[in-house]
Amino acid sequence: MAEESPDSAYHSHGSSLEEEAAERMEDEEQERLLSYWQSVGRGHQVDVPRDMAEPIQQLTRNNSPQERQTIPFTLIQRKEKLGDLLYEKRQYGKAKWACIKMKEKQYEQSICLGFMKLMRYICEQNSSGLYLGITIPIVTIVHTNESQSEMTQSVTVAYYLPEVLQDQPPHPFDSDIIIEEWPSTIVYSRSFRGITNEDSIMREINLLAEILESPELCLQDTFIIAGYTNPAAANRHNEIWFLQRP
Repeated sequence: MAEESPDSAYHSHGSSLEEEAAERMEDEEQERLLSYWQSVGRGHQVDVPRDMAEPIQQLTRNNSPQERQTIPFTLIQRKEKLGDLLYEKRQYGKAKWACIKMKEKQYEQSICLGFMKLMRYICEQNSSGLYLGITIPIVTIVHTNESQSEMTQSVTVAYYLPEVLQDQPPHPFDSDIIIEEWPSTIVYSRSFRGITNEDSIMREINLLAEILESPELCLQDTFIIAGYTNPAAANRHNEIWFLQRP
């Protein structure tokens, strides 16, 4: 039997060392990201379990601007005042969304826990076994009482299925996630930054209601918070959407 040359033995041993080092770096990255999300979660009174390490890592790696698909819409109108954008009127087409209803004590808990469930679905925990890709914004449907003075606890966190999956969305393994088809909708959208909680959302709802010429044309108790950055980000880019009545 031919003996292995010292050179080939070195290369095979060297490559296994490189693989071990790469695996170690991968594990360290997973731990670092998980620990960061866990610390953010604690701030929102949310426990981030260890099985979120891989989805968090996948999402982080694929979160560059060129990897994200923005939900398509048609711009109908831009309302400005003294060079500042007050709001945009847009039309979103009929589309399928992966949705999960949440009812935690605090809004931040609901969106964090809902987002984690959707992350698992996006990151291979679906009937295709594939990473589905990020679409932005991730939206949350919120409800208020009739006087728009306070929010109800029940919210729906939703992920827009990428264009290539719209006809045949992969089936979620998590039975709490439902695939829904939303009708074409006209929205009035205003941008805001920072954290989203009951106080900031009610403030933005009241602000947009004052700016709109005819707020009565919109639903009075159902609104959407559109998030363009993940819930762990410090300075988030958000929008408040008013939905025009059908």
